[in-house]
Amino acid sequence: MRNLVIVESPAKCKTIEKYLGSEYKVVSSKGHIRDLATTGKFGLGVDVENDFKPNYVIIKGKNKDVNNLKKEVNNADIVYLATDPDREGETISWHIYDELKIPDNKYKRVVFNEITKNVVIDAINNPGLININLVKSGETRRILDRIIGFRLSKLMQRKTGGKSAGRVQSVALKLIVDREREIRAFVPKEYWLIEADFNSFKAVLEKYHGKNIEIPDEFSANEILDKLTRSFNIESVSEKEKNKSAREVFKTSTLQQMASVKLNFAPSKTMKIAQKLYEGVDLGSETVGLITYMRTDSVRISDSFVGETYNYIKNKYGEDYVGYVKKGKKNENMQDAHEGIRPTSILRTPEEVKPYLSNDEYKLYRLIYIRALASLMKDAKVLATTVILENNGYTFKANGSVLVFDGYLKVYQEYEDSEDVILPDFKNYKSGVITADKITKTQHFTKPAARYTESSLIKELESLGIGRPSTYATIVGTIKDRGYVVLKDKKFEPTEIGEETTDKLQEFFSDIVNVEYTANMEHDLDEIADAKKDNIKVLHDFYDEFEPLVEKAFKEMEKKAPETTGEACPECGGNLVIRSGKYGEFVACSNYPTCKYIKKEVKEINEICPCPKCNKGMIVERKTKKGKIFYGCNNYPKCNYALWYKPTGEICPTCGELIVDKNGSNICLNCSENSD
Repeated sequence: MRNLVIVESPAKCKTIEKYLGSEYKVVSSKGHIRDLATTGKFGLGVDVENDFKPNYVIIKGKNKDVNNLKKEVNNADIVYLATDPDREGETISWHIYDELKIPDNKYKRVVFNEITKNVVIDAINNPGLININLVKSGETRRILDRIIGFRLSKLMQRKTGGKSAGRVQSVALKLIVDREREIRAFVPKEYWLIEADFNSFKAVLEKYHGKNIEIPDEFSANEILDKLTRSFNIESVSEKEKNKSAREVFKTSTLQQMASVKLNFAPSKTMKIAQKLYEGVDLGSETVGLITYMRTDSVRISDSFVGETYNYIKNKYGEDYVGYVKKGKKNENMQDAHEGIRPTSILRTPEEVKPYLSNDEYKLYRLIYIRALASLMKDAKVLATTVILENNGYTFKANGSVLVFDGYLKVYQEYEDSEDVILPDFKNYKSGVITADKITKTQHFTKPAARYTESSLIKELESLGIGRPSTYATIVGTIKDRGYVVLKDKKFEPTEIGEETTDKLQEFFSDIVNVEYTANMEHDLDEIADAKKDNIKVLHDFYDEFEPLVEKAFKEMEKKAPETTGEACPECGGNLVIRSGKYGEFVACSNYPTCKYIKKEVKEINEICPCPKCNKGMIVERKTKKGKIFYGCNNYPKCNYALWYKPTGEICPTCGELIVDKNGSNICLNCSENSD
């Protein structure tokens, strides 16, 4: 029997094929094979009048891959669709099944939460079928994103300087803009703190005769200082043993947040590295996936991993360090289809696999490994101490703690955020009096809420129920790439165009581009996946509300006047203005369409040399529509002379062509004669 396994990523093929043996052939779809067309009404690729029937086409450049898959399928007896274990993976499997017209009795659906031999073989031995409800949910998400993205993006391009808008990206941008305006509107309030410094610790003034005290200005602070002495009465010392629990294993959002804070990785970088660790690493003796699937909002872990890790902890650290499974907070939006992010085996320590990983891969694997190990270790125990000191009716307070048992901190200390302040043993002060080295006053001002970082924005999106594990990195990347925000000191600040885009969307789409509506839409998609809602009804309900708002905005939204360059049109004398087009900004006459003059903008580098073809123009640096640099005549289109390599300005003595700099060598491309 000829068995064919189709996975998404080529990187998995060899690994899985080794596990399954010669009876199986493993090939890759290389991700999605088809998508919505850009034809039909508004270019949506969706027949909105016919219950949103999608028109799918093979993705540009994928025809050869699809034809190869068809041949493999035709030569196979059984086809195992083994795309990723999430909603997107289920949709990819369905597209392969549908496009390749695989008979129902010929295919099976299998999922691997980790790329290890036992898990892969177990999945092949226990196959299922495509979950059509997950497919409907994924398809609905794609159609919604296409409608909103295409319609709003076209609107923004026509009416503003914005390049795009989207179902989730616009809400994420709004969060950043709203926070920025909150910061601008914030009026700082002055306050002062008074601290007693006892060398090894500090105590802060909190009360006067039992009532909370506020110090609004320096005059008030000086008044208090005048009444204080350096001698403090130890009024009370309370000690309480507390447990500090480790966090649960990572899910996508928490991994991205922690990698951002501790490793300085952008979310997109984190996911790219995690993908490699999941798909498989050559360890010399074997090729194996080092972590479980990295797109998840679950923190559940398998019983087998728990048992293996308990034995590891017991053998390495002792019975006293064996802990319990951390459950994490239950989120109503959480999908529990697979596990949290953990090592596939606790026995593959970071140090053991380090020689086979890049530096960044090692850092991320170690973070995932240590988090999972710590999650199954016993709580740390600290002796939390609170000291109340009295000085002429003024009450000062100091907090500290002493680590009694390190527990999970034995392995996780470097990733812990807080540091314990250790207080002295107050039993040594038998007089009940302790003397401060000094008492100081410091001026402070209240601060607004902090700007979002990549980490805190992802945390906020998740808490609001916006987006899903597979989308966080894309959302963050999109608003940066569109020029709507900039990162300054690792914090997001909206650009002028980002604020303008947000304002225009809120003017006409405040009922749709908001947190509540977007979160409810995510909930609807989850309900479709659970067969609790009809996907066509969800689409109709959305479109019937959305499209009238779009049409109204096209009619009534005020168009932003183009920026003038200060130059006059050489053909009609009108003002030249900066306009936006499909390939970026360009300069044209303000009297369009009466005057259709467009200035041919080229980035010139000292007009490198005369054009050898027309002898009229100059060779200058230019860019293709896709941004690739080339060198061509500025007399284009009358002269189409062009080169991919930068001319040196010299002429080849043999053929008269230009000499170019190719990878550090000066050569003539025409006759390959080195001018040196």
